[in-house]
Amino acid sequence: MKPLFRKVPVKLESSFSVRHDIMPNFGNIWHYHAELELHYTIRGEGVRFIGDNISNFYPGEIILVGENLSHAWRCKEEYYQNNPDYEIEAIVIQFLPDCLGKAFLSLPEAYLIPKLYEKAKNGLKINGETHREIATLMRECVEADGLDRVIVLLKILKVLAKSEECDTIVKTQSAFHQSNEADTIRLNNVFNYTHTHYKKDISLEEIANISNLSVTSFCRYFKMMTKKTYYDFLIEIRISHACRLLVENKLPTEVICFECGFNNVSNFYRHFKKVTGMTPLDYKKKYLNRN
Repeated sequence: MKPLFRKVPVKLESSFSVRHDIMPNFGNIWHYHAELELHYTIRGEGVRFIGDNISNFYPGEIILVGENLSHAWRCKEEYYQNNPDYEIEAIVIQFLPDCLGKAFLSLPEAYLIPKLYEKAKNGLKINGETHREIATLMRECVEADGLDRVIVLLKILKVLAKSEECDTIVKTQSAFHQSNEADTIRLNNVFNYTHTHYKKDISLEEIANISNLSVTSFCRYFKMMTKKTYYDFLIEIRISHACRLLVENKLPTEVICFECGFNNVSNFYRHFKKVTGMTPLDYKKKYLNRN
């Protein structure tokens, strides 16, 4: 799927962007930008897309998205019902690689920073003590201004650059070109329709019609854009929702199977293991033991 280029607004008196958002949801648009993005989800949960990775997100998660890496956070359906009990809260820091000056990255003392930026091109999930330090510093960054805000950003980069508690999210980088308006509208229609109707059988004729393409043209186009078939994409969406329901631990696995659009349990188990590398029971145990 081809993402939309988004220009990150930065105040004239600032060299990078810091936001503390409290909103109904994150929106739906899959996009990319030249800035790196450090994203701290304080409240909210759903499914996130980073590059070719589809995973669930939960409160407390901190992600570093590299420059020009496509991404989107899509909340659970409850966050789109104008319910005041369901709001997202996040701190987002967005900065160009050379926002501190082109010469900064050439300093011998800063040699770890370019390495961090390179790793971030595959997306990084921040864990452990590093997570606790970064969460505190991001809150400080929201409150700071002027030179103090720049100093906090330097502290954040220092902690991340030295940390070994970061998991890579995207296994392989993929190049893409900027979308034109028609591509953006078409693919976001596919994206949103799939998220809304993943529980039911979606035929290729149905989704091709959403795209205003013939079935043959749609299959060719979707495979070219995403390097996967539409059904592979749909199964990944269903499995990501199944993962969320498993860790909520409120429904039996057999019920979750049908809640997520699978027609039989054996088919669900087969696809779940193919996507996650483990059985539903092992996935649930791993998450519950971690928490």
